[in-house]
Amino acid sequence: MVTELTQQNFETETTNTDQFVLIDFWASWCGPCKMLSPLVDEIAEERPDIKVCKVNVDEQPALAQQFRVVSIPMLIVMHHGEVVQKSIGYQPKEEVLALIHD
Repeated sequence: MVTELTQQNFETETTNTDQFVLIDFWASWCGPCKMLSPLVDEIAEERPDIKVCKVNVDEQPALAQQFRVVSIPMLIVMHHGEVVQKSIGYQPKEEVLALIHD
């Protein structure tokens, strides 16, 4: 399951969990985002141990600014409310998963 993050639910969804949280910052007009999105969805289906979330940067500009998103797609991995990994641009599924395990 993929959770859509907003300014209102962000803290609850990302800090009140012991799971690693994978956040995909994306926009509907972004070609590489459209390529990455199905991989993120697959990870959400295959890995219930990882909380997978998405942030539409056009709808949530404050969150994009908070994480200094200047290029998308951008993936952030959080654990216990702290950013532990970041990646910009399209990544193959294996590299996305490696972000979580490094």
